[in-house]
Amino acid sequence: MPHRGLAALAGALLSLLVACGQPVVTVEPAYQRIQVSGSTTLSPLVTELAAAFHEQAPAVSLAVDGAGTGYGLEALRTGQTDLAMASWLPAGMSPSWQAAPIARDGIAVIVHPDNPLQGLGLLQLRDLFSGRTYEWGSVGAPPTQGVVQPVSREEGSGTRAAFEALAMDGQRVTPRAVVVNSSQAVVDYVASHRHAIGYVSIGYLSPAVKALTVEGESPTPEAVRQGSYPLCRELWLVTRDPPLPAVQQFLDFALSPAGQAIVDRRYARIN
Repeated sequence: MPHRGLAALAGALLSLLVACGQPVVTVEPAYQRIQVSGSTTLSPLVTELAAAFHEQAPAVSLAVDGAGTGYGLEALRTGQTDLAMASWLPAGMSPSWQAAPIARDGIAVIVHPDNPLQGLGLLQLRDLFSGRTYEWGSVGAPPTQGVVQPVSREEGSGTRAAFEALAMDGQRVTPRAVVVNSSQAVVDYVASHRHAIGYVSIGYLSPAVKALTVEGESPTPEAVRQGSYPLCRELWLVTRDPPLPAVQQFLDFALSPAGQAIVDRRYARIN
C-alpha cells in the first residue's frame, strides 16, 4: 500500500507539472561519440559504414577525419582518437593495440587517358618510380609521350608505404616525384597532366584516369579478392585492446554481412 500511495502521489505531481506548463525531464540513452582518424583511403568507406551503423545505434555517432595512416596511428598513441584507420600496418605496432582488417584493396597504377600504354611489369614500374627510367619510350609507349612525371603520396601515407613495399621492393620513390596528400589529389593531378603516372587505391578509380595492368592483371575487386593482382593489401581499423564497447559494436558491424555489403561497393570484402 505505501508503494501504491507513492506512485499515486508521483502521478499527481507529474499531472500538476504538465498542467502548469512546466517541462518534464525524461531520461535519454547516453549519447556516445567515437573519434576516428587516419587513412584517406579508408575515410570514404568508414564514413559510409558509420552512417549505416548510426541507423542501427542512434545513440552512437562517429566523427571521421581522414588525414593519413601515420596521423591516425599517432593520434591513437596519444589518446586523441578512439579508432585509427590504417591502409598499411607498420612494423613493431604497439602490443596494447588490436587491428582488424575490414576490406581488401588493390593499389592501381594510373596514367592520363591519352597515354597509349596498356600495362607494365613490376620491374618497369620500379624503374619509373625510382627515377632509373625517365622516358615513356623506354617502357613501350611512343617516344612522343615524352618524359615521365611520377606522382606519389606524402610521408606517413599508408598507400605510399604499401606501394614501396609491394612494387618498389623497399626502394624509395624518386625525389623527382610530385608529392600530394590524398588519393583524390593523385587522381586530379594525373587527369590533368598527360606525362604523369601515379598510384591510388582501387576505390578512387574513375573515368578521369586510365588504370594500367600490372604483370598482365587488371586492378579489379575480383582480381584483388582472388589475389591474382600483384599489388594487394588489407585495410585495417586499429584500436586499443580491449576496445571501448561502442567501438567494438562498430567493428562487429563493419565485419557483419550488412557492413561487408557496403565494403563490396568499393573494395573486396574480407569475409
